[in-house]
Amino acid sequence: MIHYLREKRWFFFTLAIQAAMMLLPAPEGVTPEGWRVLVMTVGATILFITEPIPLPAVALLIILGQVFLLGLDSSLVAKSLMKDSVLFIMGSLMLAVALVKQKLDKRLALLIVSVTGNNAYSIAFGLSIFSGLLASFIGEHTVAAMMLPVALSLIQLATDDENQRRALAVLFLFSISYACAMAGIGTPSGGARNAIMIDYLRDFFYAPDDPATYGYSVSYLHWMIYAYPIFLIQLPLMHVILRFTFKTDVTNLGSAVDQLKEQVGSEGALTGRHYVAIFLFLLTLVGWVGFSSKVGMGTIALLGAVLFLVTGLVRWQDLNSGVNWGVVLLYAAAISLGVQMRDTGAAAWVAGMFMDGLAPLGMDSGLGLLAAVMLLTTFITNTMSNGAAVAVLGPIVLAIAMGTETNPLAVGMVTAISSAFAYFTVIGTPASTIVYSSGYLRPSDFMKVGWRMALMSFIVLLAASKLYWPLIGL
Repeated sequence: MIHYLREKRWFFFTLAIQAAMMLLPAPEGVTPEGWRVLVMTVGATILFITEPIPLPAVALLIILGQVFLLGLDSSLVAKSLMKDSVLFIMGSLMLAVALVKQKLDKRLALLIVSVTGNNAYSIAFGLSIFSGLLASFIGEHTVAAMMLPVALSLIQLATDDENQRRALAVLFLFSISYACAMAGIGTPSGGARNAIMIDYLRDFFYAPDDPATYGYSVSYLHWMIYAYPIFLIQLPLMHVILRFTFKTDVTNLGSAVDQLKEQVGSEGALTGRHYVAIFLFLLTLVGWVGFSSKVGMGTIALLGAVLFLVTGLVRWQDLNSGVNWGVVLLYAAAISLGVQMRDTGAAAWVAGMFMDGLAPLGMDSGLGLLAAVMLLTTFITNTMSNGAAVAVLGPIVLAIAMGTETNPLAVGMVTAISSAFAYFTVIGTPASTIVYSSGYLRPSDFMKVGWRMALMSFIVLLAASKLYWPLIGL
């Protein structure tokens, strides 16, 4: 019993905080329903950060809270769970499993070194470019999982000295994880947070009696125009930071490349199965770019997953065991809670409180507001998943934009993009967690380089919002 209470102490602590909040009268300016939504949001946020219970269980509590605390009909709650972004997340996870099953890691490693040559720093930059380009379309967790064995193959072939291996590993693994995190901002399919923000921008300003307010429907292509140049600018700057933060004595990987060529040669040439998988992925990408505005990104993602099943490239058993269905449930519940934050006025009340605090600092509008939203999002995203951070903050920052007559699209884009600035912790992004699992990285490594990465990203995003976005009409 003592062990159980110690393990679950944050869960009971959260319940105590929520009970105390429920006993207090609703603050002035917020409805009783809105106050109960805020109580649920505070509890969910604490549980997201501390994880005393599985995160899918937090999602179930959010659903139950809407029924028992808000008195909503369970059918309406169920309806609010299934958005296009949730279908997109589900389909993307299924595609991730299908791609990993094709085992193209060593071939990809050989392709990278054939372009970059044998220099360790050039290979690290090559890993960043390949990881970033892939992650911008299919999600960081997928690419990190695919690229980790690529990097480990090169690291293990490079040297037998453990200290030299670790120095090389830190350079290679951060090149992958940070590139994946930054690239996720580039397209709607790069991360769940982007799809969540697109849903918020579309639904938050919709008024059935005034169709003219339905003005923030962001297509796949438009998102790329807004965000992809920011990623492209960050990528080489990230490499410079890593190169001068983590130096390695192993600079020539010629012998490792030779061994890699022998291993790939023994496996034979690409088969028709590999070519079909590559074709289906490219077909899905074309669908996202060209047709998602008409049929939805989720529909395209599910269609891609179905094609992998129909062609026999992946079995349903593989998808069923490989997809983290709890993640789908978690995002669905977080989005549903965000809808209640908006509908009950809780988001607007929190926005007002936040703005009252910013006004004396001159950060209640314009570029100052964007900087404040960036800092707030960066803090939150280093304590919970970036998707959950955007789901919680989205209604709040969009309400702030409405209250200050700041461009909601710019505020929404800044929130989604800065949710990728989770450079300080192992749990900040799925990519960081995946590369940390290799055993080569230490938590102190993240702190050592994280502040440099955050500072660089702040400057690039502020410059883009001030100089680039106005030129393209954002």
